[in-house]
Amino acid sequence: MADYTQMQNDSWFRPLVWTDYRLAILFTIIVPLILLIWAIVQKADAMQRLLMIYWRVASLLAITLYLMLAAFPIGFLSSFLARILIPISLWFWVDINEEIDDQPQRPLKLAFTSWRWAITAYSVLGALALIPFLSCGFATNKQALLNNPLCAVWLEAPFLYKQYFHPNTKPEFLGFLALVGLIVYVLSLSYFVLIRLGKQGRSAMQ
Repeated sequence: MADYTQMQNDSWFRPLVWTDYRLAILFTIIVPLILLIWAIVQKADAMQRLLMIYWRVASLLAITLYLMLAAFPIGFLSSFLARILIPISLWFWVDINEEIDDQPQRPLKLAFTSWRWAITAYSVLGALALIPFLSCGFATNKQALLNNPLCAVWLEAPFLYKQYFHPNTKPEFLGFLALVGLIVYVLSLSYFVLIRLGKQGRSAMQ
């Protein structure tokens, strides 16, 4: 156990991994929540619609967190997918983009646009940074994942999250719930890509 802990502490990228989790809290939770409340108060319908789409897509990050705290290897793959889908969801819709562009310059529009560019850059850079670790997503079992210090470093923050919010719940149960959520997410995404996308195109209107 001591050797394993030492390998983790010696990982040069460990501070970068923790920084990534901190940035994720800021860019994917705190800022968009503030913007959503702000958009509701200002009755900015286009921004509200885009933020609701964002929250639906970004729910994959929550699923990923619970997969990670259960040390399920597939969590690395879902994390990579989330970082790809989030920027797409924020720029894909032609009608929403036009409505936002047509709005007069004001603090909400400036903050919203700045956040869109910031989270896009964060997601793209995060996806690129995860590429060397995608092999962790194909680990044969939980123990193989934990025995690999390159993979285990990414699990430290989810393990700490579990200690704070689910101290008495078995990680396997939380991981099972996350797997169910992942299945529902994939089915919903497949339905959108295969059926709805052909009907509505790049319009967010139902």
